[in-house]
Amino acid sequence: MAHVLKIRIYYEDTDCGGVVYYANYLKYCERARTEFLESRGIRMQQLIEEGIFFVVAEASLRYLSPGRYGDILRIETLVERAGPASITFRHEIRRDATGQKLVDATVRLGCVNPQMKPLRLRDDIMAAVSGGPGQ
Repeated sequence: MAHVLKIRIYYEDTDCGGVVYYANYLKYCERARTEFLESRGIRMQQLIEEGIFFVVAEASLRYLSPGRYGDILRIETLVERAGPASITFRHEIRRDATGQKLVDATVRLGCVNPQMKPLRLRDDIMAAVSGGPGQ
């Protein structure tokens, strides 16, 4: 089951035409992934303190229709794949009022240490992202 995050589009999120600036969708996906992990008991602050970091290794976005100032977006996030040292997330971004899909995104995160060397996902992280509660 997907995790859902709703985001209101403010003026600061848009370009001069009132359309969501394309790069902001990456920020929305980042927020959605953080909420997804936190909802499954993975505390990002704790991981940072332990020297475990997630970095974006790959991102692909397909823009289908523009989000606009005042819209509320519904971001559905799920894990597409979890490997030994990476997690691939899929995000569907829709206009909440109509359900119209605006963006399809896939983002692969690598798990690294403070020296940016790959780390294997801990068992608790793997359990949380591959079939944990609500998955």
